[in-house]
Amino acid sequence: MKDFIYSYPVKVYFGEKAAEKALPAELAKTGKTVMLAYGSGSIKKNGIYNEICTYLEEAGKEIIDFPGIMPNPTYKKVQEGAALAKEKGVDFILAAGGGSVIDCCKIIAAQAVTDKDIWEMEFKDHVFPSEFLPMGAVVTASGTGAEMNNGAVITNEETRQKAGVLGAYADFAVLDPACTMSLPARQVISGAFDTLSHSMETYLGSPRDINLSDEIGEAVMRNVIRNMRVLLDDIYDKEARSELMWASAMAENGILKIGKVTDFQAHQIEHQLGAYTDCNHGQGLAVIHPVLYRHIYKDNVKQFARMAEKVWEIPAEGKTQEELAEAGVKALADFIKETGLPSSFTEMGITDKGILKKVADTCNITAGCCKKLSREEILEILEECF
Repeated sequence: MKDFIYSYPVKVYFGEKAAEKALPAELAKTGKTVMLAYGSGSIKKNGIYNEICTYLEEAGKEIIDFPGIMPNPTYKKVQEGAALAKEKGVDFILAAGGGSVIDCCKIIAAQAVTDKDIWEMEFKDHVFPSEFLPMGAVVTASGTGAEMNNGAVITNEETRQKAGVLGAYADFAVLDPACTMSLPARQVISGAFDTLSHSMETYLGSPRDINLSDEIGEAVMRNVIRNMRVLLDDIYDKEARSELMWASAMAENGILKIGKVTDFQAHQIEHQLGAYTDCNHGQGLAVIHPVLYRHIYKDNVKQFARMAEKVWEIPAEGKTQEELAEAGVKALADFIKETGLPSSFTEMGITDKGILKKVADTCNITAGCCKKLSREEILEILEECF
């Protein structure tokens, strides 16, 4: 295990009526003006918006609405939110939504307290913000684990980049499975696969000798697979949604990454695909993962074989490590079909093969959990996803 320093800034309120416990206590610590940020307005239909506003009003807060944060949030939307926060003298940001809303708010929190352009600051000057507006999160769609860290995935439409940007940590996060119950089945399953993806990409990072973080990761992956299957029978199973909500947090709160150098090459490929197609993140990952893993499993056969045995519960007896590893990749592909997630870009509605070279040429290439891919290999993987 590699050396590490671990600290965790996010206070988590988990379970039934978590908002009732969290918001009165946490809002007492904030300034008067609160920006309430959310997406397309589903929280107004399911009652979450009114509930949050009630707590804000009871705490004597002035509410500044910031709606319309889209899936795959844009840098333009970040700048819009930051400008509003400056104009209204916002003291605190409360993000109510899934990963897109929370990610957008993390960067708004950074941009609102500086005149420097955050994108240029991070990608050109390689300097990262250290001052932020404080923020909290009420999670209404789990899977990304965005409430657990300070990384945000933002699309810069001008540069055609969808990239990770560092911003604020939430001071607290409200995780109540009841807040997810109105989500459509496809969104729930897609989000859960994102959690599985986070866990796999962490697990397959270096070092290759299994450590405690990996063994915890195996449990998280088994939990996600089991509870996704529960939801296939009953999408409203509250216990399964509860388990998946906490699994999502566990995959991104740093625990699985302790002592690891993680590799998120599947995410990097999907992010840049999203910059050109605005596709659903979890669905894109579901298409890319098996294809990517068929390309690289022989370069880390030991860990792929262990994942096949410990996560997919494939018997090792009578198989070589390579056969076991290959069986694990097939089990992943079969599971994706079982869940109803797409297995090709065509199934996702992506039809323009002309973008693939652009995606490969602009994709961020990581060191590699097994090997460092070339742009030619990334293009080959993308073409096989059709």
